[in-house]
Amino acid sequence: MVGFGKKLKERCIEEWQGYYINYKLMKKKVKQYTHQIDVGSLDRRHVLKDFSRMLDNQIEKIVLFIMEQQGLLASRLEKLREWHESLRDQPDISQMTDLREAYRAAGQDLLKLLFFVEMNAIGIRKILKKFDKRFGYRFTDYYVKTRADHPYSQLQQVFKHVGLEAVVGAISRNLHELQNNQGSYLSIYDQPVLPLQDPVVDSIKAAVDRLTRSTNFLKFMGQHALIMQEEELPTSRDEATDDEDGRYHFMSLLLNLANTFLYMVNTYIVVPTADDYSMSLGAAATVCGIVIGAMAVAQLFSSVYFSAWSNKSYFKPLIFSSIVLFVGNLLYALAYDFNSISVLLIGRLFCGFGSARAVNRRYISDCVPLKIRMQASAGFVSASALGMACGPALAGLLQTKFKIYKLTFNQDTLPGWVMAVAWLIYLVWLVVSFREPARDVEENHTTEETNSEAVQNGNLEKGLKQPLLITAEETEKDEDELDESEESLLHSRKPANSIASAYRLLTPSVKVQLLIYFMLKYAMEILLAESSVVTSYYFGWSTSSVATFLACLGLTVLPVNIIVGSYISNMFEDRQILLVSEIVVCVGILLSFHVVVPYSVPQYVCSGLVMFVAAEVLEGVNLSLLSRVMSSRLSRGTYNGGLLSTEAGTIARVIADATITAAGYLGQGMLLNATLLPSLVICVASIVATCFTYNSLY
Repeated sequence: MVGFGKKLKERCIEEWQGYYINYKLMKKKVKQYTHQIDVGSLDRRHVLKDFSRMLDNQIEKIVLFIMEQQGLLASRLEKLREWHESLRDQPDISQMTDLREAYRAAGQDLLKLLFFVEMNAIGIRKILKKFDKRFGYRFTDYYVKTRADHPYSQLQQVFKHVGLEAVVGAISRNLHELQNNQGSYLSIYDQPVLPLQDPVVDSIKAAVDRLTRSTNFLKFMGQHALIMQEEELPTSRDEATDDEDGRYHFMSLLLNLANTFLYMVNTYIVVPTADDYSMSLGAAATVCGIVIGAMAVAQLFSSVYFSAWSNKSYFKPLIFSSIVLFVGNLLYALAYDFNSISVLLIGRLFCGFGSARAVNRRYISDCVPLKIRMQASAGFVSASALGMACGPALAGLLQTKFKIYKLTFNQDTLPGWVMAVAWLIYLVWLVVSFREPARDVEENHTTEETNSEAVQNGNLEKGLKQPLLITAEETEKDEDELDESEESLLHSRKPANSIASAYRLLTPSVKVQLLIYFMLKYAMEILLAESSVVTSYYFGWSTSSVATFLACLGLTVLPVNIIVGSYISNMFEDRQILLVSEIVVCVGILLSFHVVVPYSVPQYVCSGLVMFVAAEVLEGVNLSLLSRVMSSRLSRGTYNGGLLSTEAGTIARVIADATITAAGYLGQGMLLNATLLPSLVICVASIVATCFTYNSLY
């Protein structure tokens, strides 16, 4: 396994060797700190101060050299500009050719500088990650936040490559004007959509894209999807990801996002009418918990086999998913005419067995090119949020009743019929348009070196961007880069091969974050699944009113993520947002209890909104943190980090739905408080665990 230190040595520009980050020295210093703390010759405060000073010096060395090279390029471009101006008055073909070659040479030197910046940015992020893992701190958060927005920030020069954009623009514009224009001097600013054909410009554009691939919001949304991001180390020329781009097919990506959207619609379209449907089949209204939860029960198993199946194919699992969901919705709709609660539950189980979200995640992670993967990840989250809002809204529109032959179409059965037709149309679209990506034989057998630090700095300051990473550490035994829970597995970097082995890779902080995820999914499921029963009992709401309430909750998801991803995450550390969000969820739960007679609509709606919005914020931040601290062995394979978080959330939903049904035996008057009490206990437990875990780390 070739580590970053060796790759840095191999790929650095020889004449600039003394200006790169001294990664080897920094790494040795971290080891020295560890030994000195163990023997008691240094305290942690001194280590933090000394390491900060040392890293500041390294960054200052890098930045001053970047500025020097930038100045040399600027002087060179100024001379070329004067030459170009003289040719405007007296055009000379041979001199224009020479001028174009001079600009290309300047472009090649700019490429060298961009690669220099990127290699150093990677080195800085890796040494920060190493320090965090050695000492159990989140020093990266502190260091980035204290340096990023400072008026004299040097870190901005590295991560935001301040000033280089002007050089890129000057070279790109002039090369475009000189390229086969035959006297026509149209600017790139006049025709910005015109492709730049010069290979030097294409290479520069690719290098810049690696440095500024995504905004904070897209990064936050992508981490919300828990799709591990990868990045290759830069090379001396533009190495386009031909294999990845060859596997990528826009329509196939669109079909995966459509599958995500339809599945979420399918999940929530039955919520407003599940209690009424249960009663029409002779069951209690609270059996709606089992009806809604049956889908989640099946999803516990489908997530595993779909995750495994996606190792071999994407097309076949999606075909199977569509067929199973079509059959499941058909059974759900027919249960009314069969007058059978069993058929209803079997239909919902079939729908859960068709959950292909693991395939959707995997397709984005494996087949979408790096330059748009974060956007695709954000699209995955957006499609889920939109489906969550559209499901109840669609149910609210299906308020009609009629018969065709012996088949009944009403507010209870129409969600099943509509979704059956939707999945049938989707199946046809899938067969016609999906393209199975070519698979590299080695990808299923090679050692996995993907490092989950690829998305470790999702909370960088406003405007601060950085390249994403996948490389492993120095070949000198990678124990410095691994959590203690992984050190016994240093001889193997293969993905976890079972749930048990995946669980053993979880550190205490990751387990706490999975507990938080369990808690928020439990609280949200209680709120959503029992809404029709609670509002009918206390307020006499109709199906349309319940559907409107749930749709409004769903519509808050995207705005909340925009605010958190673009603003709040820039002002506060993730752990601070995490703890505050947990407390607000707890407040929302407390406000929801029925302790005052009569129970009012404003109390229910406001407390539900507070709980739901806080849970959404909590989910995004929690998954953002999870994506950074998950073991690199959980970034790929069947039993990956995405699967673990999905299973934790699904188990929470199953238990919540079972709680609703069980609490129904106490009577509808006791249902609300009986279901909120476990939510409160779990929420308090997660807050205590969070405080204990982070106090021990900081």
